[in-house]
Amino acid sequence: MAQSPESGAADTDAAESDAADTGSADTGSAADAPAPPGLWRNRDFGLLISGQVVSFLGSQVQVFALPLLVLAVSGSPTQAGLVMGLSSLSWLLFGPFAGALADRWDRKTTMILCDLGRAVVTVSVPLAIWLDGLTVTQLCAVAVLNGVLETLFESSNSAALPNVVGAGQLGKALGQFETATNTVRIGGGMVAGALYSLGRAVPFVVDAVSFVLSAISLRFTRAKFQEERSEETPAGLLKEVRAGLGWLMGQPLIRFLALISAADAIRYGAGYLVIITLAERIGASPTEIGFVFTGAAVGAMVGALVSSRVNDRFPLGRIATVTLWVEALMFPLYAVAPNAWLLGAVAAAESVLAPVYMVALSTYRLAATPDHLRGRVSSAVQTLGMSAMSLGALIGGVMIDALGPRTTTVLFGGWLILLAVLTTVNRAVRHSAGTTRPAPVGEAARAQS
Repeated sequence: MAQSPESGAADTDAAESDAADTGSADTGSAADAPAPPGLWRNRDFGLLISGQVVSFLGSQVQVFALPLLVLAVSGSPTQAGLVMGLSSLSWLLFGPFAGALADRWDRKTTMILCDLGRAVVTVSVPLAIWLDGLTVTQLCAVAVLNGVLETLFESSNSAALPNVVGAGQLGKALGQFETATNTVRIGGGMVAGALYSLGRAVPFVVDAVSFVLSAISLRFTRAKFQEERSEETPAGLLKEVRAGLGWLMGQPLIRFLALISAADAIRYGAGYLVIITLAERIGASPTEIGFVFTGAAVGAMVGALVSSRVNDRFPLGRIATVTLWVEALMFPLYAVAPNAWLLGAVAAAESVLAPVYMVALSTYRLAATPDHLRGRVSSAVQTLGMSAMSLGALIGGVMIDALGPRTTTVLFGGWLILLAVLTTVNRAVRHSAGTTRPAPVGEAARAQS
């Protein structure tokens, strides 16, 4: 399935040559075109990001409250873990098909219906609490249905964003989304705890309202979320999924970095449990453990704030290589941190480059992917990442039980070094140069549907 390094480099060089030819051919028309409005003067972007930030806050509240509610209803940590894992399972089973549907259906309408559907599903929880009829079975169903709707919403959203902001402002828009969501993460836990203390139903009411507000903001956007397409008979979901995967496999740089990011996500999936067990070993209180993850959120927010400037200055390959080496050298420091304050400092420092890299990679991939394939390619990458995180959580738990958290941390540090070395020597990465915003693909690529 993988191409040889030589063919990967040749494809990359050819792509760069085509991009240069395209750029020189379009110089005159680009000069005559009016400059796009500033990102925050883009009314549709403002509506899109404001609605989704509110929705993300509601989701953060529910993520905090759901396991507590399952424990209150069942008293079983195993059942709490089952409910939390069902959302990831929805990504694994439905993700590829969600991308195909996002490319087939009207994306704006799909996103609105997903928001309204999640509002209805979520509000069933407080209704059951008030009627004294809540069961773990219902909470499992809520997790599955919300997971499916989230998968379809995110696939549509990723595919639509380049059409809302334009290719020239895509990196800045992704950076703003990263900044906003990481800001929410910093205070999300405190907000969730305060709401849950008011009553078990309150977080779910807030989450349901947030979905309605997101749907309203989408309703008032004017931008087209996808390009005009000729009326064609759908080829069938499986063929459409294969078309998206086929395009992805034919892109050496995007394919390689997607696989490396998934391999990194294995460590990320295990990292949450690794850090908690390390913190407990040095006697950290729950509040101090919360501080560690707040440090990670602060570091990620700083990275998101500078992501656009970094991506304008450095090529994607260099950003990927530096990020992986920094992670590889920083992660083992968790094992030797003597207190929660230094754990938090390590978490903050390690988290700075992650959003920079993710914005660079997403910008490159979304700009390079034809609009009619964008949902499928995005969902394939997201499904791969979610699968890896789930696998990492499972592997991390087994390793901690068998080897202890410090040894597990060191081994994952070695894993990151391996990924950094593979990225450093990869020809497609080394030959990627100049920009994280490739020229739009041509009509030949569009024919690969």
